[in-house]
Amino acid sequence: MTVIQIVVLALIQGLTEFLPVSSSAHLIFGGRLFGWTDQGLVFDVATHFGTLLAALVYFRKDIRGMIMPWLAAGKNNEKADARLRRLGLVLLISSIPVIAMGGYFYGWIESSLRDIRVIAVSTISFGILLWWADLHFAHGKTMAEMRLKPAMLIGLVQVLALIPGSSRSGVTITMGRMMGFNVDTAARFSFLLSIPVIASAGGFGMVRMFMHETSINWLQFGLAVVLSALAGWACIALFLKLLQRVGLLPFVLYRLALGVGLLWLTF
Repeated sequence: MTVIQIVVLALIQGLTEFLPVSSSAHLIFGGRLFGWTDQGLVFDVATHFGTLLAALVYFRKDIRGMIMPWLAAGKNNEKADARLRRLGLVLLISSIPVIAMGGYFYGWIESSLRDIRVIAVSTISFGILLWWADLHFAHGKTMAEMRLKPAMLIGLVQVLALIPGSSRSGVTITMGRMMGFNVDTAARFSFLLSIPVIASAGGFGMVRMFMHETSINWLQFGLAVVLSALAGWACIALFLKLLQRVGLLPFVLYRLALGVGLLWLTF
């Protein structure tokens, strides 16, 4: 990969990883637009670690808040925050289905579903589903009302995100809205839920990278990590602010336009 290719694709990955618009669709669209070949495993691993770093930094206070009550529980139970302990637990439990399914079906997904037509159709169809959920359900619940059942359902639909183009954040925010949570809570829970999933995907990619003795340019690797981390952090911050002003409809319309663009590239 050239430096220009790394810069452009790392920024695309970082900016779209957390938005409900499908990062895979953007990477394919960008690659086709500039005539670039697939970015490869090393780049994927680097951007996974970059976006993971972005989420860890942005939500560091939330993560510390979920960890500290568990550490305090054995020493001083009365000071442990049961709500934060529960939130941390449901984040881990609800991540298990997609991690297990992703690891098991990885080969089939890569060989059969990474087709531009599949990505285009899923980008459009899951975008319409997001619009429908945002429009037709009551949305007043906050993070304090997150329980194991809705969290498990939100975590379970992440399995659909294994379909390229569906968008992990897109399907989880959709289910969060269907479960009655306000848009800020649905987005924040989706982002927190991404942490164990991205960490698992990055770790799995790293193992594959070393098993296949893939040649690594560590300067390029580091550049991809840094750029995707900065773009991911900016994306989370701006997206949460924009949601309060414009809601989800602009992202739905953008998905529809992106899907049509991908179909245009195909046919």
